[in-house]
Amino acid sequence: MTENKQYSSEIEIPQGVNVTLNSFLITVNGPKGSTMRKFAHPKILIVISENKIMLNTYGSVSKREKKVLNTFTAHLKNMVDGVTIPYLYKLKICSGHFPMNVSIDKETLIIKNFLGEKIPRKVKLTKNVQVSVTGDIISVSSVDKELAGMMSSSIEQSTRITNKDRRKFMDGIWMIEKSIQNG
Repeated sequence: MTENKQYSSEIEIPQGVNVTLNSFLITVNGPKGSTMRKFAHPKILIVISENKIMLNTYGSVSKREKKVLNTFTAHLKNMVDGVTIPYLYKLKICSGHFPMNVSIDKETLIIKNFLGEKIPRKVKLTKNVQVSVTGDIISVSSVDKELAGMMSSSIEQSTRITNKDRRKFMDGIWMIEKSIQNG
């Protein structure tokens, strides 16, 4: 069932952040970097004025448009927050059976001696994501929350073990902190 009610949302733009709209592509520039994303929906209008991003619906509005409006609002808020304070994920290297060695070589994270394997496991690093290894902690940081989350998930999944008892074989790289803003 559709309603004729208007729904809207506003996002404050902090000082030092520049937001531009070019047809459906929104670019957010800030002190820590920039990010861009395409936002296109036939019933949602995005307007940037002074220090606010306003999202409005028009025409008959259903639950679907409300959901899309809320999703767009969340994505835009994450973009604005990310360019001021980057998102940080932390992963812990746990090796109980064999000492694991994790290093970064150019655009690849290399995991050596995982469960005594001779061939190292490799994870290709994504652009616009900073990955660092200090001791047994891997830090993944980016202005884009989704890129940082996908990169940390890829690192965690690279040491996934199948057909072993998880109570005994707890070796791997595990996420210990998610999407905190590094400030």
